[in-house]
Amino acid sequence: MGGLLDASTPSTEVVAALSADSGRYTWVAAAIGSQNAAGLQLATELPVMAIGGFNGSDPSPTLAQFQALVRAGRVHYFAAGNGRGGPGGGAGGSSAITSWVTASYRAVTIGGSTFYDLTQPTSATGTAAETQS
Repeated sequence: MGGLLDASTPSTEVVAALSADSGRYTWVAAAIGSQNAAGLQLATELPVMAIGGFNGSDPSPTLAQFQALVRAGRVHYFAAGNGRGGPGGGAGGSSAITSWVTASYRAVTIGGSTFYDLTQPTSATGTAAETQS
């Protein structure tokens, strides 16, 4: 059995970055789809939010809910899509979340993978971008 049920294995650099200061966050990262989240969670043994459920298409959390969690400092990183585990931004709000994150937060490369540091906004994130949900 391969393909759909294979979670990616993050690099040691990714594991170290997500594990650093992990006690400050409810989720060390968020990723679109449970397959994308699974590899990070298994490697770090820390909570990772699967946005949109199994394939990224479930409407949970909504954009407004995710924005509130980020504003409250409960999520550290957002994992950029890697093409695995579903459409990575289809129906159900995951596309809106991805768009908001990429427009509002700084991209960082960790061990060859792209993440968005949700503690490092690129501009004032309490403005019009957050009110569109």
